[in-house]
Amino acid sequence: MEELVEYIVKNLVDNQDAVKITTEREGSEINIIVNVADEDVGKVIGKNGRIAQSIRAIVRSVSSKEKIRYNVKINK
Repeated sequence: MEELVEYIVKNLVDNQDAVKITTEREGSEINIIVNVADEDVGKVIGKNGRIAQSIRAIVRSVSSKEKIRYNVKINK
């Protein structure tokens, strides 16, 4: 799942080298934390958060068969 989020985010930003994806497990949930360069945060979040919502929807749809819940968090 981490690779999927990394692929999507790297294709959205200008500074691909600054993209860092980490995961933290909390019980039955896995948090995928996205860190990007300051100038690319708006490109990942999108207008009114639509791109971030789309990324989360893709992750939910891919992981719907698993009993693990994935959360995508974008650090500003």
